[in-house]
Formats: sequence, C-alpha cells, structure tokens
Amino acid sequence: MAADVRILLLGDSHLGFDLPVRPRAGRRRRGHDFLANYASALAPAMDGEVDAVVHAGDVFNRSQVVASVAYQAYDPLRRIADRGIPVYIVPGNHERSRLPHSRLLSHSRIQVFDRPRTFSATIRGTTISFSGFPYERRDVRTNFRELVTQTRWQDTPAAVRFLCIHHCVEGATCGPGNFTFTTASDVIRARDIGAPFAAVFTGHIHRHQVLRLRVPVLYPASIERTSFAEIDEPKGFMIVHVAVSEGDYDVRWEFRPLRARPMQQHELDADTLTAEALEQAVRTIVHVAPDDAVISIRLSGAMSDGHWRAIASSNMRSIVPPTMNVDVRPAGGFVVRRPSRTLIARALSDLQLSFC
Repeated sequence: MAADVRILLLGDSHLGFDLPVRPRAGRRRRGHDFLANYASALAPAMDGEVDAVVHAGDVFNRSQVVASVAYQAYDPLRRIADRGIPVYIVPGNHERSRLPHSRLLSHSRIQVFDRPRTFSATIRGTTISFSGFPYERRDVRTNFRELVTQTRWQDTPAAVRFLCIHHCVEGATCGPGNFTFTTASDVIRARDIGAPFAAVFTGHIHRHQVLRLRVPVLYPASIERTSFAEIDEPKGFMIVHVAVSEGDYDVRWEFRPLRARPMQQHELDADTLTAEALEQAVRTIVHVAPDDAVISIRLSGAMSDGHWRAIASSNMRSIVPPTMNVDVRPAGGFVVRRPSRTLIARALSDLQLSFC
C-alpha cells in the first residue's frame, strides 16, 4: 500500500530579532513580525496537515535569549508534539550550535540534533530516519563526511532517510548579486551530498532554493527578511511529500510563501538639498511607501545644523506612521559643516535609536 508522508520544513526563524526586553524607544519592533510568521509557518502542523516537522536551524537570532522568547518558540512545538507529530530541530550558528533554555523543550516527541545522531519514526506505516548534527563551527568542508558517519545512520533501519543540517552547500546562492558558495571551509562539497539520503534539509541561507545534486538539497528560506540583502526574496516554508510504495519512494516538495514586510532603500544627497528639501524628500518617500514598509534612507554629502534637525528622531516621529520602520542615517564619509556639538550629540543619539 502506498503512503504519502508529509513533512513541514522551516528554518531561520530568528526569533528575538529586534525584540528587546526593555526597549529604549517607543517604536514598532520587527520582532513581532517574526513571531507572527513563525505561527503561520507552523499552522499546517497545528491543523494536522503534516506528519513531521523539521526546523533546519537558527530558531533564535542569538545564542542567549530571555526565557520568555524561548517559551514563545518552544510552546508551539510542544503543542504540535502533543498531537503525536514528531519534531526535529537543528541548532544553528546563531545559537552557537546549542539551543538555549532547552529544559522548556523537553518532550518525548521533540528531538534535537545536539550532536551527530539519528532518530527514526514510523509514519503512516513507513519507517523514516532523520540524521543530522548541529552547526559545525570549525571546518565543515573537511569534516562533513566524518560528521555524517558519526550520526550512525547505518545502525537505524529505515525505508527513507533524510539528512538535517544548517550549512551552505556548494552551488547555493544568496544576496542581490547572486553570490554563489564554492570552496570556502564553511561550504559542503556538492560531491559529498548523496546516498543514503533521499534529500537534505538545511537552513543557514535565507533564500528559498533547491539544489538538484545527486539528491535534492532543500532550503526553505527564512520566515522573514532580516536584512536589505533579502529585499526582493520571497519568504516562507516547505511541505515535503514522500510517496512510499513497494520498497521505493519519490520525494516532491512545495514552497508556501509567508507575507514578508516590504523593504525599500533610498539615497539622498545633502549637498543638493536644503534642510527643508531634505525633510520634504523624506516625507515623500514615507507617503508613497506601503503602510507597513521597512525603509532605509542613506544620506551623503555635507550635513548642516538644519540637516541634522531634519533627521532628528523627534522630527521623524511626526513624519513616520507607527506602522512603518524607517531608518535615516548618514552614509560613510559624510562631511559636517559647522555643526553645534550639542546638536550632533543629540542627532547621533537619536540615530542609535533608529527606526529600523
């Protein structure tokens, strides 16, 4: 009898991003965007649409997060596990290869690749194994084969095997210039990817892509944009379908997009704008942008006292609606014309509290 096993694959949720415990400025925090998309990504598991969940690393944005952020990350996973759905997690580089507050994650159906290891589950009558290891902080290019061996995958009988990691694989791309990962020590060789695994589940690169090597390497994408290098990239997660019949299997997948905040970048030259014109230019940018945009405005040229006043946060708060995140700051190499020390100090302090 054929079985169609469905696996929810997500990664790079970066919970805790722009979510300070004691914020110094009253502005919209992007951290809530990540929490909302995290909940949306896990919704198919909550609704019973999938049979297993794999988080391919960087659950959090940093290695040390407060317990409340860890709880918000782990509680949905525990509730999914309570429904009988196994959950597998790869600690990523942002967690420094170790999940924080792991006591909050304790559950018989939640497994963490805290070292090279293999787990298995019988799903819809088919035994599926998940092998993996935490982010390798040394030289994964040299150590990859040994790390796979250390998972002891061969000691676990299974009809279908998956490898779960958090790494760059040769041929993966990212960034506006389509940078391609090739021969660095933190890049796994393409020729080292293959049997006995049906596919590789991995995070670390935030762009959704599938590398069609001897076995497919699936990058689900981050769940939100973490930088302007991702300005045009769709964000989301994947549903992996595994059809098993008469000792054979077929792996298919689909990408499900999540709503990501729109991003815009602008550059203004103070040399060509009066202080009043600079303020009006910022107002125009804000006015025509989507209500929930994340905007970066970089200023070049010589900054006068009037220019500094125009971009002071006290003035920006009257221009920017509370639904937006706007960051206005001088680009490197700008020149200041006869500024008052008090004004510069105030403006620089404001800029450190920027609107992104």
